[in-house]
Amino acid sequence: MKKQMKQRMRQHGKQGTGRPVDAQSNGSSGASSSKMLVSLAGAGKSYGDHHALQDINWQIAEGEWWGVVGANGSGKSTLLQLIAGTEELSTGQITIDGRDIGSYSRKDLSRMIAVLQQDGLPAISYPVRDVVEMGRYPYQNWLGRETADGARVVDSVLEELGLTELAERPLDTLSGGQRQRVALAKVMAQEPRLLLLDEPTTFLDIKYQMQFMELLAAWRQKNNITIVAVLHDLNLAALFCDRILALREGAMVGKGTPHSLMTEEQIRDVFRVEPVMVSHPNHAVPQLLLRRDKK
Repeated sequence: MKKQMKQRMRQHGKQGTGRPVDAQSNGSSGASSSKMLVSLAGAGKSYGDHHALQDINWQIAEGEWWGVVGANGSGKSTLLQLIAGTEELSTGQITIDGRDIGSYSRKDLSRMIAVLQQDGLPAISYPVRDVVEMGRYPYQNWLGRETADGARVVDSVLEELGLTELAERPLDTLSGGQRQRVALAKVMAQEPRLLLLDEPTTFLDIKYQMQFMELLAAWRQKNNITIVAVLHDLNLAALFCDRILALREGAMVGKGTPHSLMTEEQIRDVFRVEPVMVSHPNHAVPQLLLRRDKK
């Protein structure tokens, strides 16, 4: 039973205004001059007659932080699954570091890409250290062993995220914010070049949302990792992401910097709401306010 649970947790590891807005103006990271880590050309995914994604053309430079936004059912999670290699393309091509995604073994892909789902980790009684060590799975041999480097990586990650004192605590005794930190530690221990996050702050209060995003920002700055995060909170996306990609009904309707994409026209088109856009007084990025219905 314990072995099965570990395996589960490792894996846990059209209408519109016209053409999509593609505003690739100067971003905050400077990563646009870096080499491309991920490239999607005509990427699409269908389930029977339902087109979940259609004709996605998108390049992600190494070191960039992209936010993916859109209404429920717009294809955001499907897009992450395609990049992670857990779903197969129906049309088009995805390349990772210049190679077709289908040419990678599952283990090699796991050494490059880590995925953090919105529900993080289940509340089970495993010690924190054991959970974080699961992130080292891609580096283990067929006997489940690896070199001493793995233990050093785990120790370093626990210290960096302030989890050393909690290392022997059962996961199910921690708060939601602490568990999400452990989930982040697990993917950090995986040492990926690309981190995919599917609504990672959904179940966190405001304090822990900011704490989690700041931890991500520090890790990215230190290790130059590339991040693609599906986010419902557009204000968080503007605060932390270099660039944003917007989806609606499976189609890409815009991509660019927060300043170029988060306009009243774009927000109205993507989300069908009446927005009021203001500038953040401290960080000079766009922030979204909403109007109530006049009725």
